[in-house]
Parts: sequence; C-alpha cells; structure tokens
Amino acid sequence: MKNFVGLGEGMVTRELVVRAVDVVFVKGIVEASEGLAQVFAESGGDLTLAAPAGREEELDELLRELVAAVGGHSPA
Repeated sequence: MKNFVGLGEGMVTRELVVRAVDVVFVKGIVEASEGLAQVFAESGGDLTLAAPAGREEELDELLRELVAAVGGHSPA
C-alpha cells in the first residue's frame, strides 16, 4: 500500500490505471458516490481509491463499473 497522508487503519485501497484524459471523469464519478471513496492521483492516470473498510464491496463494484466505462484496468 502506498503511503498517503490521512489514510490509516480501517481504510481499504484499490489501484486504478486510466488514460490521463479520464482522470477528471473518474474523480467526478467517485465524488458523486455519496462519500464512498477518496481519489489520490499519482501521475498521469495512476489512481488510488481509498474507502472505509465497511464499504469495500461498494468500492469494488464502483471500480468494476469504472473499468467498464473508461477502459482502464485495476492492477492486481
């Protein structure tokens, strides 16, 4: 797990790689998801999504939908 300020115990993260031009779209969708997750952008389209552990299933579902929508991938 990457080290992000404010990200601690009780949080789960998922990585997502999208085209750089899709980052704003992805951030908009995540922000509209009722506080589900925070998005951390590394460089280009390398993103990390962080959510409370209790919302892990919702995060995984959102990630699947984002991958389908923008053609990105989630490295595992």
